[in-house]
Amino acid sequence: MTKNFKKLMQHDMSDDCPICHAEDLVTTTLIPAVAAWEIANDFPQFSLALHGAAGLLSAMIEEGYKRDEIEVALKKLLDEFEVSIANNTAMAGPPQGSA
Repeated sequence: MTKNFKKLMQHDMSDDCPICHAEDLVTTTLIPAVAAWEIANDFPQFSLALHGAAGLLSAMIEEGYKRDEIEVALKKLLDEFEVSIANNTAMAGPPQGSA
């Protein structure tokens, strides 16, 4: 990966970390806004997420990032998210009402 691309992936979990701020923005603002937009416009669930993400990634390709670098980074992020989801699920226990 290029030096700039690594900068987009690595963060230090500090209060000043721009990557942590980007993750927080996506989680707290963009995801709920997109979900509301899909409901309000009768779009299929996650249609904006999929096509919006692809559009943003294509903008990166236009700016000179290599597709294979994007794919490697995306796989790494998705792997991290899956581990986080599994950990959160394990910590929370079974869904309410399933006992």
